[in-house]
Amino acid sequence: MAKNIAEQIVEMLENANVKRIYAVTGDSLNHLNIAVKKSSIQWIHVRHEEVGAYAAAAEAELDGFAVCAGSCGPGHVHLINGVYEAHRSHIPMLVIASTIPSDEMGMDYFQETNTIKLFDDCSYYNQMITRPEQVQRTMQTAIQHAISKKGVAVIGLPGDVSELDAEEASTSTQIFKTNPVIRPSDDELKNLATLINENKKVTLYCGIGASEASAEVIELSRVLKAPVGYSFRGKMAIQPNNPNEIGLTGLLGFPSAYHAMHEADLVILLGTDFPYQKFMPVKNKIVQVDESPERLGRRAKLEMGLTGDIKQTIMALLPMLKEKTDADFLNEQLAFYEKVKENQLEYVKDFGKEDAIQPEYVAHTLDRLAQKDAIFTVDTGMCCVWGARFITGTGERKMLGSFNHGSMANAMPMAIGASLAHPDKQIIAMCGDGGLSMLLGDMATIFQYKLPIKLIVFNNRTLGMVKLEMEVGGMPDNETDMINPDFGLVAQAMGYPGKNVHKPEDVENAIKECFNHNGPYLLNIFTNPNALALPPKIEFDQVLGMTKSMAQLMLGGKMDEVLETVKSNYKHIKGML
Repeated sequence: MAKNIAEQIVEMLENANVKRIYAVTGDSLNHLNIAVKKSSIQWIHVRHEEVGAYAAAAEAELDGFAVCAGSCGPGHVHLINGVYEAHRSHIPMLVIASTIPSDEMGMDYFQETNTIKLFDDCSYYNQMITRPEQVQRTMQTAIQHAISKKGVAVIGLPGDVSELDAEEASTSTQIFKTNPVIRPSDDELKNLATLINENKKVTLYCGIGASEASAEVIELSRVLKAPVGYSFRGKMAIQPNNPNEIGLTGLLGFPSAYHAMHEADLVILLGTDFPYQKFMPVKNKIVQVDESPERLGRRAKLEMGLTGDIKQTIMALLPMLKEKTDADFLNEQLAFYEKVKENQLEYVKDFGKEDAIQPEYVAHTLDRLAQKDAIFTVDTGMCCVWGARFITGTGERKMLGSFNHGSMANAMPMAIGASLAHPDKQIIAMCGDGGLSMLLGDMATIFQYKLPIKLIVFNNRTLGMVKLEMEVGGMPDNETDMINPDFGLVAQAMGYPGKNVHKPEDVENAIKECFNHNGPYLLNIFTNPNALALPPKIEFDQVLGMTKSMAQLMLGGKMDEVLETVKSNYKHIKGML
């Protein structure tokens, strides 16, 4: 019997080493579903397509490529948030967006959408298959775009086309995973070396683009006596075994990294497209090295902008540098970083109280008890802050989140993809109560596939980051509070243990019990709703805004909330001054 197009597509995915397709099946996807059933690929039946897209994004970030699919209309529209995250984070992912019958297109048919328009802003390749002769060429081109450009490729697949007989293409069907050596020219490197040699105080700032160059960054730092800051996405790779690291900067970061970048004569940005312009220095010289030249200069004024792989660039640059002998600047920054870390531990020592457990203490305990090769996923908002500040890179750990798109509800879905791809690893999802509530149904997917995910809910009964944003903007928080279900009972209803933790003295044993359980487990920890995540640099307008909002709360009769906010954060505020 001849292969149909769905079977041909699945065969190509097998050849591309695809292990899973994350999807909710439906009429236009049914032929693809059956083709998958007859293959080595596993169909992962999520409850919501957004979860499938985030799970695929997590798998792709860990392993290099993954696939999700959505049925016609609402099915593939639901994918869009996770697709945006993958594309904006430069993660290779293929999206199969099945559509209505091809002869009904343009007729305002039931569940009709225009997939080209829908996915155009979040893909490098976005085409519709309408004829059998297209299939292999289009699939090969889509996958080649995804892995080569590091982003999303989308294939529109009408349901009726998927059941047509397949035809062989005359072009290549294999996927070419190339690994070229890219670095600046010798002249550019000589100019960079001259600039570095001329400047006394140098700070390195590394992003995810430097993740394969950890050893080279450490050596460059040693030669230049340069402190090393990093972005959130760069942390797990750059922090470990680095004696000169001084933490993150940005909204989630530490004053130490901010200070080191602003006090330096020369800042070298390595593989980072750090988006927060206000945290960038403006009075010193800045050099940026990135593998994508279109990113150069869009975050700060540059003395030099160079294109290159960070590992290859540093290796070629090192022989041209004069080793610096004055370590005063480096030692000053490291001493400041030690003080910052001491201040952070004040919250770990102060556990909080019943139903107001300090989230910093919870995150620190997770960090201490988690395995050295654990994979963490973090929800956007306050969980990102606690992950950024308290989860330590070991060289083997990974941390996944919606760092570029900034979507809520990503931690649990990403944990699903991570657990399926790496069943041997400890998977810890740091969930906000708002994030978990948003896609609660896929807790059932965790049970269905018996995934040993540990869901740690930072239950502060509020949209914490939004509350903070309103307060620093001078507004009293409004409609940020949440009346939650009993997440412990929800987990039990889904088929696995769930436990509520109200007292700080119970946290450590509860986490140990959770980690030791062979299977999925949810911990619902009642954290302090008034714990603030203050940025490393406090602007006067932010202070004024917070003062205004506190005054408005007091005038509105919420004196207790004002006092709790001040008491909960006095150490943090003191440390920022």
